[in-house]
Amino acid sequence: MKSIHYGSLMLLVGTLLLSSAVAAMDGSTGTFSIVAFFGVGAAVAWAEAGAGAIATQASTNMSFGPRGLELLGAGLRSEQVLGILLEGDEGRENRQVGIIDADGEAVNFTGSSCLDWAGGATGADYACQGNILASEAVVTAMAEAFEMTEGELADRLLAALVAAQAAGGDKRGMQSAAILVVRPSDHYPEYEHRYIDLRVEDHEDPINELIRLYEINRKSDLLQAHIRYADMYDAEGDKAMADRERRMVGEMLAKALEGEPEDADYLNNLAWFCATGDIFLDEALEAAKRAAALEPETAYILDTLAEVHFRSGNREAAIRTIERAIEIDAESTYYKEQLDRFKAGP
Repeated sequence: MKSIHYGSLMLLVGTLLLSSAVAAMDGSTGTFSIVAFFGVGAAVAWAEAGAGAIATQASTNMSFGPRGLELLGAGLRSEQVLGILLEGDEGRENRQVGIIDADGEAVNFTGSSCLDWAGGATGADYACQGNILASEAVVTAMAEAFEMTEGELADRLLAALVAAQAAGGDKRGMQSAAILVVRPSDHYPEYEHRYIDLRVEDHEDPINELIRLYEINRKSDLLQAHIRYADMYDAEGDKAMADRERRMVGEMLAKALEGEPEDADYLNNLAWFCATGDIFLDEALEAAKRAAALEPETAYILDTLAEVHFRSGNREAAIRTIERAIEIDAESTYYKEQLDRFKAGP
């Protein structure tokens, strides 16, 4: 395969690997890397739940991604995979690779012909590397930020990327940024390849643009994912993991209630998912009321408020609220079914 040199932009890639034997964020594994190129996310970042993650950069050999994941999925350790990928590779001294396996073993490689500053660092559950960097401090800052940041794996990876840029980043500036996180799920196999998959292909400030996109994703798809995983772990009898997923939703809800300016759709989403999951009902009611105050003529927001009232045991308030939604959208059969349900009682 013809190799392409990827330099001068920023990439962040991570993988979250969970099983019943591994605690959620406490047992997560991640790989992230600073590289450069237009459309960096499509070429450099490779990850698969249950296997591991790979970043291939500098004079990038894109075959390292699928080949490496196949080897990791077959049970080989990251060190073994790195050796196989580099063996017989005539361009190896121009390559830079970071690999982490399902057990969190991380390795990286920087060929002797990579452009300065080039190098990497590994630690507990992570590998970071970069080329054409301002200095070694860029990689050091990435590692320290990842280790010190708490929360979602994506939050930790983004913090590492911000820290890397603050330390000087790539000598030639920025253009692209990407983040990839995967998680295993028997019920939602799409998460095995794309739990979080966001890319900024061409932007003056790609890191902050990536963070903005992540916030949008967090308020919708990621919120729903936590509820789905909680239900999945309940079905598997793993109460500790289910509780953890729900606590993360609760933390998102608490943060939203503290935040300004308020986002009606986000408050509504939080209230709906919490209500239908019968969790954090007091906080969900507050969120639903705030959403309705911000958009009093939006029927679906009133429907959420009605649902929370009903789940909280206030059937009369639920009926009044859904009747108002029906006045706004008289054609909806769903709202009428909701009214019948509320009138019938629990």
